[in-house]
Amino acid sequence: MRVLAAMSGGVDSAVAAARAVAAGHDVTGVHLALSAKPGTLRTGARGCCTIEDSRDARRAADLLGIPFYVWDFAERFTEEVIENFVGEYAAGRTPNPCLTCNEKIKFEALLEKAMALGFDAVCTGHYARLTLVDGAPELRRSRDEGKDQSYVLASLTAEQLRHSYFPLGDSLKSEVRAEAEERDLAVAKKPDSHDICFIPDGDTKKFLENRLGQAPGELVDDETGEVLGEHTGVHGFTVGQRKGLGIDAPAPDGNPRYVLSLEPVSGTVKVGSRDRLSVTEIDAKRPIWPSEQPLDGPTECVVQVRAHGGTADAVAEFDGERIAVQLRQPLQGVAPGQAIVLYRPDEAGDLVLGSGIISATR
Repeated sequence: MRVLAAMSGGVDSAVAAARAVAAGHDVTGVHLALSAKPGTLRTGARGCCTIEDSRDARRAADLLGIPFYVWDFAERFTEEVIENFVGEYAAGRTPNPCLTCNEKIKFEALLEKAMALGFDAVCTGHYARLTLVDGAPELRRSRDEGKDQSYVLASLTAEQLRHSYFPLGDSLKSEVRAEAEERDLAVAKKPDSHDICFIPDGDTKKFLENRLGQAPGELVDDETGEVLGEHTGVHGFTVGQRKGLGIDAPAPDGNPRYVLSLEPVSGTVKVGSRDRLSVTEIDAKRPIWPSEQPLDGPTECVVQVRAHGGTADAVAEFDGERIAVQLRQPLQGVAPGQAIVLYRPDEAGDLVLGSGIISATR
């Protein structure tokens, strides 16, 4: 195949590109410039898409002997990912920017451009397994459960998955780093990036306040209606949050309070005890079916509501517009705006059945 390898400057994408070359594909490397003002240096594992990352990607491509380009996607990244992130928080929802980036940038904008240039597939360093069965994609969890990224890939359509290539799905992270060392890739020991790439200092509240300003409101006890304090904007909170609430007095029982719900119109943040976070029903909109086969009646599955953790056995049903999920075990801290991914466990590894964006919980 003619393969376009998305090279972030990290060890995973470098090894993925190397494996594509070793498999005999015609590979070209590309680094996505996602920031209009990229920093010159990372701080350990914080941030990504810096000038340093671009140079690391170029060095890896040179070592592999493949052509390398930098494509400027900064404007589209700002519109599709950053502005969406800010808007979702302003509406009282909790988005996953990595999932949005995969959906809108790496497997929409990048894949569209790759197809227009005659490439057959986009190769990335994601940890997920992908196969085609009679032309239908099957997306599964990776062998390395701790690094599995099928959750943030579950928003991809079947057509996008047909032109995707994930060479690391059957490998452990330790094996990938060892292979990078064997190949003399300089990024073999480079720390993984974490947090939100466009908020390298990790202060999401400050980032949002700089863009949305202050919108004062009240912190209210969900059971008694008592006003417990004030805040500077609902965008500074997310469902399930315990720290940084700004409430001086402890709860009557001495236990911590948690954010239970957000009401952006009135500016009200409702808080309460941990047990009031539990939900047993979830509704999801914008369903996506990786295999193009929606659920056929009530379906036993395992659902996941966060990139790491938040899983439960469930029964899911699709009514043509939304996915309705009944949980076998309650989950806590489930926020509107998060993605819910449905899996079917089987001998080949957990298969992604579909995904949606959480619109309501009960």
